[in-house]
Amino acid sequence: MEIMTVYTLNLRVFWSLVACLLATLLLLYISSPPDGTESGPDGCREQSLWLAWLTKLLLALVIFALLLGYCSSRGRSSGRRSHEAPVRALSSKRELLEDFYERHVRLSPHVLGHSKAHVAKLVGELVKAGRPEVPPESSLAFRGDFVQIGSSYEEHKVGRPDCFDILVPLRLPRGFRLEPRSGCNPELEDPSLCVLETPRRSDWTRRHKAFTEAFLSLDATGTTYRLSPEAVLRWFYAAATRCLSAVRYPFEQRCSLGLSFSEDRRLSQGGGALWAAYLPRQEQKLLGWLKGRLPPGSCHLKCLQMAKAVRDLSGLALGSQGAIEWRAVLSSYSLKTAWLRLLLATPPEAWEERHLLERLEELLRSVRDGLQRRNLGHLFLGGDTGLLPDFLAVPKPIKSSTPSNLWAGFSPAALDLVAARLAYSWTHLHRLIRLGRPQRASQGGGVPCKHMDAE
Repeated sequence: MEIMTVYTLNLRVFWSLVACLLATLLLLYISSPPDGTESGPDGCREQSLWLAWLTKLLLALVIFALLLGYCSSRGRSSGRRSHEAPVRALSSKRELLEDFYERHVRLSPHVLGHSKAHVAKLVGELVKAGRPEVPPESSLAFRGDFVQIGSSYEEHKVGRPDCFDILVPLRLPRGFRLEPRSGCNPELEDPSLCVLETPRRSDWTRRHKAFTEAFLSLDATGTTYRLSPEAVLRWFYAAATRCLSAVRYPFEQRCSLGLSFSEDRRLSQGGGALWAAYLPRQEQKLLGWLKGRLPPGSCHLKCLQMAKAVRDLSGLALGSQGAIEWRAVLSSYSLKTAWLRLLLATPPEAWEERHLLERLEELLRSVRDGLQRRNLGHLFLGGDTGLLPDFLAVPKPIKSSTPSNLWAGFSPAALDLVAARLAYSWTHLHRLIRLGRPQRASQGGGVPCKHMDAE
């Protein structure tokens, strides 16, 4: 985006300069006698004197008219100044946000696109190397494809341009079936968590004891087996290491490759055999449908990016513990959920580029109101069924689950503090922008899926 400097004519200075110039010309004309007054006849002399006085009178009238216009323009400008003050303040805030977005939030599409293509090629070769020719009898395997998720692929990335979230689907052994259980089990207090159980009358586990001992664990009743996240994670790390060794040579000519396992990142949310329920396909379909409804050049992606930037700016002034809690409450997934709800509840024409400031303020206000109500409902897990389009198919266990509150695990005091801090951040946004800048990491370690952590 090119920023052009527009010069506005100052009428007060303009009329003053014109009046001074004409007055100077009049004085010079009066002080100099007409040429040829002594040599010409009397009739010609009287005619030239009459023309000279007529010219002087016309110049005096012109100067008077200019001075009158100057005084009237002062009155109009002073009356217009009081009406234009709020408009000018709104324009200055919009210009401040636009400048901040271009300098510190917007990522280069060329660099991001090149990185995404390189990552897709690497992961494609890796999962292809781990795909077996025939389905495995008693082991897991790569299915051969992968799912690109997260803000890098949804075009609202901020902060770290070198981190990408990818899901790698696994293929279960032939004849092995798992059934998700969510919301109907007393131990599952959070509807976003589920267990993957074998059918109760299944003899597959008795015939494949090696797989059962390696990947499954009995539930409390001792009647069904559940897939263990820890066992799957250990298998995945070993399998990915082998595949990386097989495909690394052509890539290491351009970059260095490595695979690490972070101990503080866990697939299971809580103890036991709990899995987090992700719906990336449904989210991508919803985003594509919303994009088709919005006008060309809409500001919806920029609005979410600016909301994340406001969160990051405000978090710079907090201590370590306060910053952790701040980012946990206002995680990227929480902001994205509030943003999707606003998109679904707002007419498409309201997201034109010129309405960016209004939509950003409305998004932050809706987040603050949700914090004060202590509730932010998940869109798919028992959420508002009338809010989503009819074509969006959701698995039956997810649809029948109880409503999920993304802020259920936080205390009311913590949510109140975040709400107050968010209101202060928007009111004093100009000061936050001038005092701090969000730090972009030049190198990124392994980061988990966007659902697990704040971006």
